[in-house]
Amino acid sequence: EVQLVESGGGLVQPGVSLRLSCAASGFTFSSYSMGWLRQAPGKEREFVAGISWGGASTYYTDSVKGRFTISRDNTKNTLYLQMNSLKPEDTAVYFCAAPRNRHVVPTRVDHFASWGQGTQVTVSS
Repeated sequence: EVQLVESGGGLVQPGVSLRLSCAASGFTFSSYSMGWLRQAPGKEREFVAGISWGGASTYYTDSVKGRFTISRDNTKNTLYLQMNSLKPEDTAVYFCAAPRNRHVVPTRVDHFASWGQGTQVTVSS
């Protein structure tokens, strides 16, 4: 059974950084591409970033390009999302997610099959 547990969220001021982590278990993490999704209050869940199984290929939604970095440590079965220059519009619950096709870097919400409970990120002054 796929288990994904996110951590690292919080309340921060605009312009600062946060790093989210996701501990994965129940599947062979190192052979799966992975990604992050987010859902803001009153909005649909949206794709944030995706990464290949080895970490060489990444993909980002336009609104976070240049500010967010997705990475992974396959020795620790952990996925990361480094978020810099945070903006109020980044406020959302962030979900670590595993795709339906582990071989393809996910780029859309419907590419994902499993996700965790999420971690809240609030950006406010």
